[in-house]
Amino acid sequence: MTWRWLAAWLVTWLALANPARADELRPGYLELTQRDAAHWQMIWKAPILGGLATRARPALPAFCSTGPAQSRIEGGAVVAAMAVTCTRPLDNAQVGIAGMEATFTDALLRVAPLGRPVQAVRLTRDHPLATITAVPDTWQVARTYLALGFDHILTGYDHLLFVIALVLLLGRLGVTVRAATAFTVAHSLTLAGTTLGLFGLAQAPVEALIALSIVFLAVEIVKQGTGPQRLPERIPWLVAFGFGLIHGFGFAGALREIGLPEGDVPTALLTFNLGVELGQLAIIAVVLAVIGGLRRFAPGLLRPATLLLAYGIGTVASFWFLERLIG
Repeated sequence: MTWRWLAAWLVTWLALANPARADELRPGYLELTQRDAAHWQMIWKAPILGGLATRARPALPAFCSTGPAQSRIEGGAVVAAMAVTCTRPLDNAQVGIAGMEATFTDALLRVAPLGRPVQAVRLTRDHPLATITAVPDTWQVARTYLALGFDHILTGYDHLLFVIALVLLLGRLGVTVRAATAFTVAHSLTLAGTTLGLFGLAQAPVEALIALSIVFLAVEIVKQGTGPQRLPERIPWLVAFGFGLIHGFGFAGALREIGLPEGDVPTALLTFNLGVELGQLAIIAVVLAVIGGLRRFAPGLLRPATLLLAYGIGTVASFWFLERLIG
C-alpha cells in the first residue's frame, strides 16, 4: 500500500511538472508599444492553463482599433501580435483584459508610450483594467514588481521545490533563514547583473542546472544521517549562495519576458527581489510549521515523510533536467 501511495504521489507531481519551462512566469502578458502618434504594436500572451487563452481577450478603449492578428503557440501559451490604431493618446484611458473574472490566473500589462516611461501594472480578476497615466508613479512600479516577485517564487516550481528541499535538509529556523538569505543575495547579484547587461548565460543550460541543483538537495536529504556531516550541512549558506547564483539567471530570464520600466529599473529590481524574499520566508514558515508539528505529535513519521518528499522532489527535478537537457 505504501508504494502505491508513493507512486500516485509521484505521478501527481509529474503532472504538475509537465511544462518544460517550470521557471517561466505563469501570468498572462499584454504589451502595447507605441510606434508613432497613432500606431501601436500589441503582443498578447495568454497561457493555455488557467483559462486566459480561451476565456479572455485584450480590452482597449473605444477610440482604438486592431488589425489582423498573427498567432502562434509558444511554451504553453497562445501568443498573438497585431497592430493597433488609436485616434488619441492613451492618457487616462482604461486598458486591460476582458473576461479575466472567468480565469484562474493574473496578467501583467506593459505600456510603452513613445519617448515616455514604460508603465507596468498587474491585472487580476478583481481589477482586470488599469488606467494609463501620463507619468507612472514610483509606488505603482514598486507594488507591481513586489507582487510579481512574490508570485514567482510560489508559481515558479523550480524555486519553490528548491526552497522546500533546503528546509527539509536543514530543518531549523535560524540556519534555514541564513541559508535562504545567502540564496537571495546571490540570485540578486546575477539577476541585477544580467538585467543590466553586465553578463549573462544562455537560458537553456541555466534551466537544466537549476533542475540539477534540486536533484542535488534531494540526494543530500536521503543521505542525511548515514555518515559524517556533508558540505550542505556543515556550510549550508555557502551551498545556498552558489546555487543562488545559478537561480538568479533563471529569475533574469523570467524578468526579461516582462521587461523593466524605464526610469525605475532600480525600484523594480529591488522590489522584485523583496517579493522573492517574502515568498521564500512564507514557504519556510509553512514547511517548518509542518516539521514542528510532526516532531511534536508524530515524531516517528518525520523521517519517512521527509524521505517521501525527497524522493518525489528528486524525481520531478530529474524529469525536468532530462527534458531540458534533451530539449
